[in-house]
Amino acid sequence: MASLTYITQPGDQWDIIAKKVYGDEKYTDFLQSKNFSLLDVYEFEAGVIIQTPVLPEEKTETLPKWRAEADA
Repeated sequence: MASLTYITQPGDQWDIIAKKVYGDEKYTDFLQSKNFSLLDVYEFEAGVIIQTPVLPEEKTETLPKWRAEADA
């Protein structure tokens, strides 16, 4: 699957981009890890292309049926 992209606006920062693209700043590290060559940039100028791949599925812990029923 090809990566999607985001084109920066003046003043964009990593956490702002993560919030715009993924809906939460908690994905800032993920976004930075996919754009290693831009890690030294704190505040972006307009027109920088950022790779914004689809987030990996979050793993949720599921309890065994016997445990879930015991906790209910």
